[in-house]
Formats: sequence, structure tokens, C-alpha cells
Amino acid sequence: MSDATLHAAAHDPGDFAVQIADQIESFLVAVTEVAKGDEPDSAVPFLLLEVSQLMLAGGRLGAHEDILPEERYEPDLGPEPDVDELRERLAALLDPIDVYSEVFDPYEHRKGRVPARISDDLADVITDLRHGMAHYKAGRTTEALWWWQFSYFSNWGSTASATLRALQSLVAHVRLNQPLEELDGLDTDQDLNEDALEEEAGKVMAEELAGPLGLREVK
Repeated sequence: MSDATLHAAAHDPGDFAVQIADQIESFLVAVTEVAKGDEPDSAVPFLLLEVSQLMLAGGRLGAHEDILPEERYEPDLGPEPDVDELRERLAALLDPIDVYSEVFDPYEHRKGRVPARISDDLADVITDLRHGMAHYKAGRTTEALWWWQFSYFSNWGSTASATLRALQSLVAHVRLNQPLEELDGLDTDQDLNEDALEEEAGKVMAEELAGPLGLREVK
């Protein structure tokens, strides 16, 4: 693709490649900013929003016809950027709720639930997306789209959707006053009936998780 063609595409907001690249770049920037920990109170709802928007880009890539690279072999991009620091920052930021349970493939019934980490998932997704972005910024638009589509099916699509379910579940638990299975600070030996115990558990969750993670307490 010539420089002139790239220049024209970059100024066409209706171009498919530009729209996908913009959505992916927005996600990369947003998660990197969240990982800095400057606004921990809004981390969870902000990640929920960003992963939701990323899945729209993934859905568009998934519904698109197969994208084939222009070259037989993928050009060498050099060393991949290190995401360990970002992963560690996210893990520290999300420490109370980082680990969750995930079904690897809902159509393979013999496989049970496995533990996963939101921080690991986000770092994994970012690695895939950055790889395609390097192609895009180098002017290899078709190569970038091919990589984003291929890795959406092979890795980051399922990883991001699992992360989205975990984030949505956390927000739903707090907003609906539904307790998690284990909550520090809740004394289950109290003389409470089932309804009162559930209400008390919801209050504990709101106090211990909603404030630090930026979730609105349900009155």
C-alpha cells in the first residue's frame, strides 16, 4: 500500500481498518492508564466499559470475511514489548477480585472450570493487540487486520470475553447486593435468618469492595 493510500485511509473515518485500529488503540491507551493506579476508585467500571467496547471491534472482525495477508511470511517486528509491569500493576490494583473461575470452552462439557486472573487476561489481550498495531503503524494495514482477526479467533476474543463476564459479574454482585461465596468480615455465626444474612453479606461487599473499586453502593 502506497503512502498516499495510507494517508487517504487515515483521514476516512468510515474506513473499516481505521475504525478497528481506533477502537483497539483506545483500549490499549485506556487499560495502560488504568494500570497506573491513579484512579483506583473507577478501575473496575472503567475496565468493564473498555473491554465491552473492545468486544465490539472483535465482533466486527469475526463477522468480516476472511482477511488474508499480502505477504506469505509475516514481517519481523523485533522484540515484543514487555507487559510484565502492566500485568503486575493490574494484579495489585485488582487484588481483591483478580482471580475468577472460567469455563475454557462451553461446548466441551468434559472440561471443568479453571481459575483465571483478570490481570493475566488483560496483559494477554494487550500483547495480541499491540502486535497487530505494530503492523498497522508500519503501514501494513492488511497484515494488521489479518493478525487481529486471526488472534481474535485463536486467543484474544475468548480471553477478553471471559474477562468481560468476570467484570460484569462483579459489578452485578455489588449493584444487586448479591454476596460472593466468600467474604472477609462477614460473621456467618450471627443469629440471622437467610434473608437477613444475604442482606448483611451485601452490605459487607458494598463496604469492602464497592468503595475501593469505584462501584456505586446499592441503597
